[in-house]
Amino acid sequence: MAIDDTERLTRPDGTPLRVLAVDDEPSLTELLGMALRYEGWAAKTASSGTEAVKIARDFKPDAIVLDMMLPDFDGLEVMRRIRADEPNVPVIFLTAKDAVADRVAGLTAGGDDYVTKPFSLEELIARLRALMRRSGAAAKREDAQLLVGDLLMDEDTHEVFRGGDPIHLTATEFELLRYLMRNPRRVLSKAQILDRVWNYDFGGQANVVELYISYLRKKIDAGREPMIHTMRGAGYVLKPAG
Repeated sequence: MAIDDTERLTRPDGTPLRVLAVDDEPSLTELLGMALRYEGWAAKTASSGTEAVKIARDFKPDAIVLDMMLPDFDGLEVMRRIRADEPNVPVIFLTAKDAVADRVAGLTAGGDDYVTKPFSLEELIARLRALMRRSGAAAKREDAQLLVGDLLMDEDTHEVFRGGDPIHLTATEFELLRYLMRNPRRVLSKAQILDRVWNYDFGGQANVVELYISYLRKKIDAGREPMIHTMRGAGYVLKPAG
C-alpha cells in the first residue's frame, strides 16, 4: 500500500519510532521487521518471552507486537514484565483465530488491541500507526482532520464520523476514503485510485476499485443521502450531500 513520505510517523524529536515484534515463527518476525522498516521505523524482533524482555530494556520500544503463545511464557507475562519498566507502552497481541479466550484475556489484562492470525500486514501497520498516535509516541500534526460535508476523518487516530456517528473501516477502506476526501468534488479514475491506494499493478483488475467503493458506500452512505457518486466512464467523486 502506498505511504506518502509526508505521512511517515516519527517520534516528537524527529527520530524513528521503535517497534518490537515478538513471535516464535522466524518467517513471521522477518516479515514484520521488513514491514516496520519500510514505514521508516526502527524494528527489533524476539522469538521468546525472555529475549523480548531483555531487548525491551535496552531498546525502549514505542509499541510492541506480541504473540500470545510463546515457547517459554505467554504474552500476558511478557507484557507484565516489560510494563514493570515501561508502564505505558502500547501492546498489540497476535492470537490464534479461534482463541477467543486469549483475546479477551489480553484486552482485560491491559493490551491495547489484537489481530488474529493469519492477518493482513497493512491492517497491523494501520493499527500500530493509530496506537502510537493516540499514545503520544508519534509527533502530532496540526492538519490531521479532513472534513467534507458532514463526513469527518481524523488521520491521526484513524477515526471516521458521518453526522457524528462513528464509521468503522478496514485499513484499505480508510486509505481509499482518505484519497477521496483529499480530493473532494474531483472525479478520480480507477487507474488513479489503483495507483494511489494500492500502488501496484492488478493486471487490469480494476474491479477491485469497484468492490471497495461498494464497501465504502455500505458504510458511509447506507441510510443517508449519498456522498460517493459514480461518473460513468470517468470514475468516482466524493462530494457533500445535498
